[in-house]
Amino acid sequence: MDHGHMDHDMPGMDHGHKCNMNMLFTWDTTDLCIVFRSWHISGTFSLVVALVGIILLTAGYEAVREASRRYEAYSNKALEGRRGRDDLRGRNAGGNAEQQAKLVKAALYAMQVFYSFFIMLLFMTYNGWIMLAVAVGAFVGYVLFANSSPTKSAACH
Repeated sequence: MDHGHMDHDMPGMDHGHKCNMNMLFTWDTTDLCIVFRSWHISGTFSLVVALVGIILLTAGYEAVREASRRYEAYSNKALEGRRGRDDLRGRNAGGNAEQQAKLVKAALYAMQVFYSFFIMLLFMTYNGWIMLAVAVGAFVGYVLFANSSPTKSAACH
């Protein structure tokens, strides 16, 4: 029995905007919801605002990656210096500083993972405009923030 053509709407009930979920590549923005039902594209203006927001969000991911690389280089250098001084004094290297550095690195890593999965969800709208905004944001972020060589390639995680 084919239920595809049955109308299940109740008369007099307003359902508001609906979210269109595409599983194939499209440029259509009709009823496009981005990640959340409340992030609904209702026209050209909301699309442009969303695209600018996605560009900024994706550029921010590159800023977090660069901050992580810089902190790692800084903490490694600081810990090496501390180990050298402690070895001269005959004491063990400060385990407290290493633990603190590890916690900061873990927090930065968790931010990167969350950020990257959120960007993956943006990309999974299969909307060409959203995909382009992600790519433009990655480009802008790399130009603005990437001052050191990347430690790994772009990936969801």
